[in-house]
Amino acid sequence: MQIKKIISVTILTLTITIGFTQNKVPNYLNKKWNYVAKNMPSDWYGSNEAKLVAEHVLLTQKDIGGWEKNKPYHHSFSELEREEYIKNKSKKGGTFDNGSTITELFFLAKVYLQIPDERYKQAFEKGVNYIFIAQYENGGWPQYFPIKDAEDEILLDNTEPYSMHITYNDNAMVNTMKFLKSIFNNSQVFDALKIDKVIKEKAKKAFKKGIECILNTQIIVDGKRTVWCAQHDAKTLAPANARSYELASFSGAESVDIVLLLMEEKKPSKEIIASVNGAVNWFKNHKIEGLKIEREIQEDGKRNRIVVKDKNAPTLWARFYDLDTEMPYFCDRDGIKKKTLAEIGYNRRNGYSWYTNKPQVALDKHQEWLLQTICYSDVLDYLISN
Repeated sequence: MQIKKIISVTILTLTITIGFTQNKVPNYLNKKWNYVAKNMPSDWYGSNEAKLVAEHVLLTQKDIGGWEKNKPYHHSFSELEREEYIKNKSKKGGTFDNGSTITELFFLAKVYLQIPDERYKQAFEKGVNYIFIAQYENGGWPQYFPIKDAEDEILLDNTEPYSMHITYNDNAMVNTMKFLKSIFNNSQVFDALKIDKVIKEKAKKAFKKGIECILNTQIIVDGKRTVWCAQHDAKTLAPANARSYELASFSGAESVDIVLLLMEEKKPSKEIIASVNGAVNWFKNHKIEGLKIEREIQEDGKRNRIVVKDKNAPTLWARFYDLDTEMPYFCDRDGIKKKTLAEIGYNRRNGYSWYTNKPQVALDKHQEWLLQTICYSDVLDYLISN
């Protein structure tokens, strides 16, 4: 039996290797996994190449239903890599971080639309169930599920792993909610899967709970709604620390996609309207004008990110604002806040996004959203009071 198993694995590996090397430089191998999973021409998902990639996606799905992050599933696996994935199937590592799990589910749906292999559908349903079981009762989703161990994460206080926090960072929760919305709104990409009504209802319920969590975690200052932190405590809902340089703060970046998600609601409640207006007002009041981010070449030849004054520079926002002063701050791995980008070390200064222009998208859309979703009297009241 062992010999037969080895022979079978060897044949499958050879088949995959031949498939991946048939063309010297297959177009899809030059692209990132996220692009391959979602944006290839529709007929490609019915190709032999897509079938080979699908085998990788099936192989790497955790027993609990999720996938690890930052894995190039469209590239060939060595035999050692295959063995490691199989060995670690029952271990922690499933996550929503960096688009993980959601990306793999979209890929399976696209392949199943072209190739109705029942294994793809089963893996898809298992992944959707993973989303349901990972959701907290308060409506939020953690970064990892099951949560990682504390020793795997660099914290300032080492009290609990930050992967258990409700995670808006890198749009983990927003991406998950958009996926659920596409399920109960009958997105065409899921037509072939014939998703059961029970699953659609569960998706709608989970989405609504997610909206409640968003409203409940919005930071309120002096009775006014503002924005969100990149992550919130799973129990208290308060802004929380993540990595040593990602301290609890007002988020000028992650808050944007939350606002845009709320704006998509066709019949927004008064709470949603107040939430959007509050966040937009906060963005307006925390603009950074007259500064531009540039790169300079240092004496050692390395490129270095610097901030220069420029009265004509486009509007910017900081990624993090202090919870007490509401002023931008920058932070190195020592967890000590600094007032300027130049004060932190080279690695974090150049290896992390400290400024963003994303809030401008929300500002540009806001007035149109008001006119489309709120009656004239509410618009007038808002414009008069602001």
